[in-house]
Amino acid sequence: MVVVGAGQMGAGIAQVAAEAGLDVVMSDVDEEAAKRGLRTIVKNLGRGVERGKLTEADKETVLARVKLSTSLRALGEFDIVIEAAVERMDVKLEVFRELDQVAPEHAVLASNTSSLSITALAAATSRPERVIGMHFMNPVPVMRLVEVVRGLQTADQTCEAVHQLAKRLGKTPADVSDTPGFAINRVLIPMINEAIFCVQEGVASPEGIDLVMTLGANHPLGPLALADLIGLDTCLAVMEVLHEGLGDPKYRPCPLLRKYVEAGWLGRKSGRGFHRYGSEP
Repeated sequence: MVVVGAGQMGAGIAQVAAEAGLDVVMSDVDEEAAKRGLRTIVKNLGRGVERGKLTEADKETVLARVKLSTSLRALGEFDIVIEAAVERMDVKLEVFRELDQVAPEHAVLASNTSSLSITALAAATSRPERVIGMHFMNPVPVMRLVEVVRGLQTADQTCEAVHQLAKRLGKTPADVSDTPGFAINRVLIPMINEAIFCVQEGVASPEGIDLVMTLGANHPLGPLALADLIGLDTCLAVMEVLHEGLGDPKYRPCPLLRKYVEAGWLGRKSGRGFHRYGSEP
């Protein structure tokens, strides 16, 4: 199995695949990004050892299944690839065009996109019947859901193969339509966007909004803390897809969200979003 992209999502997907006994190649054009992704896996597995969920030997066995690559043309034979590149259609289209050239004819090309059209990605290849969406939740090692998104030409056998893979990875697959935002982000991201509007309009502080949603709505994590975990740039990208794809002004991204992204306040990964993290002053 191949995972393209060694960021937060790609590393998580590679980890659960290796834990399930699969040999994984994690590919990224940036060698340092690939190494950083591997360090993330090492860190996650180390926590498992500390908590007694696996032994040091188990950890080393899992890590031995993960290989790194910086070239899609040096991947060798594989049956499925999961693309987990940045949430931009131009980037994903470029990846899929290249994958179509280098992947074995029988290989399934899956995308971890959280909002973009699977049909459009499939149209960039010569095998649209073997292109599908496989949207994992963040953090991948913890969250059980995988949205399975069929494009217009996705074959039944492709869908079945992805269902079986999701189950092998310990996930629960859920079939959703190829529409902007699919199901979870059609509901979740507008809720986050509305929470940001509440901050912008002075309804409550970020801490106050997260408090009322955790204690009042029994959410395990407040919407702004969740936005920071997802990445504010990703939240903005999904809102833009919803706004453009559905044409309804209710999906207009909050100006404060756009301002935070422009400032580089992207959430946990940058040390600051609606909350502060790590050593950020």
